[in-house]
Amino acid sequence: MSMRRLPGGYSISGAAAGDIPALIAVDLAAGKLFAGTGMLPDDALDDHVPADVLEEAIPGGHLAVVRDKDGAPAGFVMTSTRPGTLYLDQISVHPAHGRRGLGAALVKWVVKDAVRRKLGSVTLSTFRKVPWNGPFYRRLGFREVPRIRMAFWMLEIESLQAEKGLDVTQRCFMQRKAGWL
Repeated sequence: MSMRRLPGGYSISGAAAGDIPALIAVDLAAGKLFAGTGMLPDDALDDHVPADVLEEAIPGGHLAVVRDKDGAPAGFVMTSTRPGTLYLDQISVHPAHGRRGLGAALVKWVVKDAVRRKLGSVTLSTFRKVPWNGPFYRRLGFREVPRIRMAFWMLEIESLQAEKGLDVTQRCFMQRKAGWL
């Protein structure tokens, strides 16, 4: 993605192992946005994507970083390949860099990456009503996947989310065709 499509000198690039401590800090800061929503258990507010999981995503190009004008990570997106789709596992933008279009730019990067990988869609799991979740993704062309159309791997993810204390009745899977936004 070219820098002219991003605000204020931000850019998106692949992650490097040296980015991981900063990405964990971004993830922790972004998670604090859920404080007071009742959507996450209190102990989950101190949770983040583990360093080894982030590191494993790097070689396959499944971890991208949005960087500020100085090159410091301001946000990231992590994906994985599932049958026929690119799954958006995690997206986090540091609140200090929020409301500048960085999250949307990262989602656009994922949609384009799905095309590069010759996958037909992008899929994610999110809170249905939290403004920076379900409504945000709807504006970017994602639609809720009806339960009857959920793949087995989606049901497995939902089960893991429930085990972590998430209220899965407040969550949904969303999908959009791969292509250009």
